[in-house]
Amino acid sequence: MKESIRNRLERLADRCDEVGRLLAEPEVLERPESFRELSVEYSKLTEVAARYRAWRGLEDELTSARDLARDPDPGVRELAGEEIPRLEAAITAGEEALQLALVPPDPDDDRNVFLEIRAAAGGDEAAIFAGDLFRMYSRYADARGWQVEVLSESRGEHGGYREVISRIAGRGVYEKLKFESGTHRVQRVPATEAQGRIHTSTCTVAILPEADEVAAVDLNPADMRIDTYRASGAGGQHVNKTDSAVRITHLPTGIVVECQDERSQHKNRSRALSLLKAKLLAGERERQVRQTAATRKLQVGTGDRSERIRTYNFPQGRVTDHRIELTLYRIDDIVGGNLDELIGPLSREYQAERLAELG
Repeated sequence: MKESIRNRLERLADRCDEVGRLLAEPEVLERPESFRELSVEYSKLTEVAARYRAWRGLEDELTSARDLARDPDPGVRELAGEEIPRLEAAITAGEEALQLALVPPDPDDDRNVFLEIRAAAGGDEAAIFAGDLFRMYSRYADARGWQVEVLSESRGEHGGYREVISRIAGRGVYEKLKFESGTHRVQRVPATEAQGRIHTSTCTVAILPEADEVAAVDLNPADMRIDTYRASGAGGQHVNKTDSAVRITHLPTGIVVECQDERSQHKNRSRALSLLKAKLLAGERERQVRQTAATRKLQVGTGDRSERIRTYNFPQGRVTDHRIELTLYRIDDIVGGNLDELIGPLSREYQAERLAELG
């Protein structure tokens, strides 16, 4: 273990002991606010401190086992020889767990998200691909019990979407999907291609964490233009006969959001305002990320669309994530919604980057 990481863990363990002593002092017990703050800190430190002390115990055991491996008694040496590999493996696993425990959690990880998918280069095939991506994310969400609601959509002439904006709600949504922002590329033979030529098309995906109801975004009514219009419908009795759809233009930034899924203008307005807040927060977050981590490969959560992040090659049956140079020959499973084999390595790479920054 690096000395800098060991020193950090030592300080955390010492602070845990210190907070434990403070919680037992009468003057702290008499101040509810201080007691509450220290209790929260203590609960966060206890597990890491306990893990670190257990890990140090394993180190001591390994030192003793190596001493016994030099014992003149053959039986003792044999027992020590059996213990050393077990202890070394446990120390390695414990070290990895401790390092990950030092990575501060992303405060947005438990937030719901707005998922935006837009067809880019490729015309009709790009729109069809946008539909494939939306179905992929919807199936991934369904498997986890998350709720998906479409806020607005613009259908492609031959299927799919020119644009689709949805809200995904559930536990840990942003934690799983925050690495999906960027340009996705597909290589395949379109159904409309008579000569069997492979076409390349692209879509952009943006994952925006939903802001709290009382978010740190000051929306001045004078900065917004709010328009209402009649939502499109399937026809017949389902046609919306009132101007319930809402479009909000944020004049200082030019950001436009709209929502037409709900039949109530009030609900559509609330959803559109929430989406606008998410976009403004994402813009500020992108600016901060670029300032503090311009070289980070994953560009986590910025919605950066200038970089191709993933290629779906159907003729070769492969999916390649270019950020971590990972290629999987399981395109049907992945497009079918089994994304964990991509999301897991991306998450581990992100944690490694954060840990390197701490070091």
